[in-house]
Order: sequence, then structure tokens, then C-alpha cells
Amino acid sequence: MRAGLAGIFLSCFAAGALAAPVQIAAEYQLSHRGLGVIGRVSETFVRDADSYTIRSVTRSEGALKVFFDEQLVLESLGKVVASGLQPLSFSQRRMNSTKGEVKATFDWDKGIMRSMHDGSVTDVPLPPATQDRISVMYQFMNLPRGPTVSMNMSNGRKVELYTYRFVGEERVAVPAGEFPTLHYERVTNPGESKADIWLAKDRFNLPVRVVFDDPKGLRLEQTLVDLQTR
Repeated sequence: MRAGLAGIFLSCFAAGALAAPVQIAAEYQLSHRGLGVIGRVSETFVRDADSYTIRSVTRSEGALKVFFDEQLVLESLGKVVASGLQPLSFSQRRMNSTKGEVKATFDWDKGIMRSMHDGSVTDVPLPPATQDRISVMYQFMNLPRGPTVSMNMSNGRKVELYTYRFVGEERVAVPAGEFPTLHYERVTNPGESKADIWLAKDRFNLPVRVVFDDPKGLRLEQTLVDLQTR
């Protein structure tokens, strides 16, 4: 997601690398099967030399707002290195409550993630190239394209390995327009949440559609409404 830094990113996710933007502003709508649009997600990405900042704000909307008027804020700060994004800190908080608040710092020299939540502090082993919950979506553009893509991801509490399998190339229509995409699905075990991601080939491999399926039957869909880059 970044223009040429020293060493630039070794390879873009898709063939024919595009010069990467230094700023991204993306707007998504969040919908639930049977309830329609229930939220809106506003994200900004800013690169300043060899550092980056990502901020994501999810606001309840529609039927959900009547019962649950809330905002969820995710922030990721870190460095841009040869392999892509390297988080240094991650936080998750609600605007009207401290419930579920999480903060994490990444000590790459020691290989430790320090997690702070629920009044406790825990040190967790930190595998190389781990992403956080929001940076992971922007790291796709920095990975070599292949039949599978694997990344360690942290939600600020723990670190898990996520593997995505390439499904195919598809044209996808979303509120922001129609895009040629690369469709990947998460490789899961029984009982795990599923996820499908469609990455825009001509828009820096940013997600234009994401579908989450919970084992209990909850299905959420996030689709791109607007995208600005420079």
C-alpha cells in the first residue's frame, strides 16, 4: 500500500505491480442476512516515510442502531519494511464502554507481544511477520500470489495462523462499482469461523468484499462503498 521505499515490497500480490498509494480512505457497509445494513466501516491508511497508521471505525446503523448505538475503533501503528507491514502497537476500544478494550505492543527484537486487557498483562510469543486484526487486510498487497496465503494474525490477546486458499478470479459488483478480483477463502477446521475475501486487482489488492460465516449461523458481509487513494 505504499510507494517505493528502500527495497520496495519484494512482490505485489497480483502480477503487474502498481505504484502504491501513501493514503487510502475506504468506506464499507456492513450487512447481516435478514436485517440488511447494520453498520458502516470507515478506514484510513497513511504512510509517512517508513511508518504507517491505520484507523478503522465501525458505527452501528439501521435496525441495529435502535438497540445498540455504538462505535468500535481499531488502530494499528507500525513500520513499513521489505516484507510489508510490521505492527508496533494495536488497540481496540468502544466509544461508550471499556468492555472488550485491548491494547498490544509488538517487541520484534524479543519476539514478544505484550497484551493488556481485562486488567491483566500477558506476554505472548510473537512469530515473524505477525499482523494485527486491521493491518492483516492491508498486508495482502505485499504478499506473493500463490495457491495459498498464510499469515499469523493477532487480535491483541493471542496469535493464530490464518491460511487462505485461492478460489479464482471473479468480477464483483459492490456499491463502489464493479471490480476484477482475486477470491480467497479461509482454510478452516470444523467449528471455526469461515471468511471469504475478494481483492481488487486494479486497486492495490484492497478488499472490496468480505463475507464472514460464524459456526452458529451468523453471516456478515462487508462491501466497499467508496475508495479514495493517492
